[in-house]
This record gives sequence, structure tokens and C-alpha cells, in this order.
Amino acid sequence: MESLVTWFTVTLGDYISREAVVFIISMFPFLELRGGLVAASLLKVPIVTAIPLCIIGNIVPIPFILLFIKKIFAWMKKFKIFRGLVEKLEKRAMGKSSQVTKYEFFGLTLFVGIPLPGTGAWMGSLIAALLEMDTKKAVAAELLGIAIATVIMSIVSYGLLGSVIS
Repeated sequence: MESLVTWFTVTLGDYISREAVVFIISMFPFLELRGGLVAASLLKVPIVTAIPLCIIGNIVPIPFILLFIKKIFAWMKKFKIFRGLVEKLEKRAMGKSSQVTKYEFFGLTLFVGIPLPGTGAWMGSLIAALLEMDTKKAVAAELLGIAIATVIMSIVSYGLLGSVIS
């Protein structure tokens, strides 16, 4: 993840503000809020600026995924070139869905909130859409999960744990 964050910061850093780089990274799958906060700390963006940028950037894709991904996937499957990719994404999402299926709201919250590879709002939204979870419940779970991930990643990215203990 750190190499992708570094690539984004180097590539975009000459053309747009540090804050815009952080926001854009937070919208990307696989990077999301986690990558945005890492980039913000590397770019020396103050934490009080970085947190809202990362949260908003991470939230922006959620409604689009929840509302439209199944239709987009159905359309993409009509074309042989995309069919394999869509099936791979669906299989990966459903392979990670057992926790969400079993505990629904809290499962989705933890899935989004605990920053591990392959988790986060993008995959959580995809799982919720494929499982046909109630949209309002899915959004609430994901927002709570993003809040949890924000706390964890702020501690990791900005070393807040050390300043609290000192």
C-alpha cells in the first residue's frame, strides 16, 4: 500500500495541492482512508485537516457502489472482455462475506472498520450490495466502520499513541 501511496503523492503532488492528493487517495479502492491518512502524514498535512478529507473521500463512492454496482456488473458481464474481472470481484467479495452474512450490521461495521488488506468501505459496499442488505443499514454500518478505521489509522499514521502516552 505504501508504494501506491508514494506513487500517487509523487505523481499528483506537482499538479494539485497536498490536500487534494489526500482526498483522491481516500476515494481509491484498496487505498481508501487508510492510504489517505498515510499520505497525509507523509505530506505533512495537519491531522485536523486530513481526517475530514479522508472521511469524505472514503464516503463518496459508497452510495454509488451500493445503488449501482449490480447493474454495472450485469452490463459488464455482457462483454466477454469484462466477464472474468466481474466474476473474480464477485467471488472475492462473497469469499469475504461470511462475517457480514452472520452478523450483518456489526459484521459490516467491523469489516469496514478494522484496517486489514482487502477490507474497507469499497469491499464492504460491494458485499452489502451483493447480499442485498438494506441500503440505510449498510450506509450506517459503513459510516461507523469508517469512524473506527479513522481512529485506528490516525494512531498508526500520526503516531498519536506515543504523544498520548508521553
